[in-house]
Amino acid sequence: MSKLGSLGARLHRGEVGYDFVGNRKIWYGISILITITAVLGLAVRGLNMGIEFQGGAVFTTPKHMTASVATAQGYAQDASGHDAVVQKLGDGSLRIQIAGIDTDKSDAIKDKLAKDLNVNSENLNADLVGPSWGDQIASKAWQGLAIFMVLVVIYLAIAFEWRMAVAALVALIHDITITTGIYALVGFEVTPGTVIGLLTILGYSLYDTVVVFDSLKEQTKDITKQTRWTFSDVANRSINSTLVRSINTTVVALLPVGALLFIGGGFLGAGMLNDISLSLFVGLAAGAYSSIFIATPLVADLKEREPQMKALRKRVLAKRAQTAAEGGPLETEVVDAMHDDEPEDAAHAVVGPRNQPASRNRGRGRPSGKRR
Repeated sequence: MSKLGSLGARLHRGEVGYDFVGNRKIWYGISILITITAVLGLAVRGLNMGIEFQGGAVFTTPKHMTASVATAQGYAQDASGHDAVVQKLGDGSLRIQIAGIDTDKSDAIKDKLAKDLNVNSENLNADLVGPSWGDQIASKAWQGLAIFMVLVVIYLAIAFEWRMAVAALVALIHDITITTGIYALVGFEVTPGTVIGLLTILGYSLYDTVVVFDSLKEQTKDITKQTRWTFSDVANRSINSTLVRSINTTVVALLPVGALLFIGGGFLGAGMLNDISLSLFVGLAAGAYSSIFIATPLVADLKEREPQMKALRKRVLAKRAQTAAEGGPLETEVVDAMHDDEPEDAAHAVVGPRNQPASRNRGRGRPSGKRR
């Protein structure tokens, strides 16, 4: 842990770092490949929507049922003529979910299930969801997501600038597409818990992105008044200075979510935990990736198109070429150039050998050092 803390301090001071912005084409390519896979999964398999979105019925049996999940699933499909999803709950009862049935047929299905499972019909609890109500819930979910996106873009455009707002929006769409694509490929059911998980990870991803943007905004004040760094150089330093913080917060958030997904949903069989835990787990990982590898490099790409930033890049590259031709160290390799608060002239003063005043050399070589 001490080594990680030391690395974080060195990253923050700019003593070490990785060129995220310089290798942005690699990250763009990886994101495009993952996004295409997610879109294909959505197009081919589609989302497994829960009854909350398409209507249906949920039947809950009494506790300590002797019938197996496979047996109950067969009974439910025979009684309804539709596919059924059966889960065994912690108290031994069975949760039988049948989507796409008419609510007026639920009583007949309930009686048939009770007879096949050998239970009293009154002890078989039934929760009905009409198709129109499910469509309304789905419509409200999409409306809420759209309003969230618009508000995010407006806020970031006011607090920072429109280029950062666009980059953050692209990162959010990236995270949503990947998460929903994973849901389609895995086949997990989409429930209101899934929507809650999506909104949660969008906020988390946005928080991680804003942290980097805030550092970038602070470090690019009056950037055109110097010739030491381009905008991409400063953007890269902003990512590196917040890198350890982003990794730590992501890992800490993924640990409990991973426990819900792999232990609660996998080993313990609490399948309903998968609804929210998978969206959180995939979304948190995708959000951390997009804030580091997508959002800030995209801002650098957009800013470098500005005439002022193009002129700055020419001046910086020309000065570096001049320094290299004179045989001096490149300014990007000078440790003293990492101190942002120093004036540019002060930073240049430490480059190269320091010539001491002639008066300081007088009297050397004599024991007393007195002038004669």
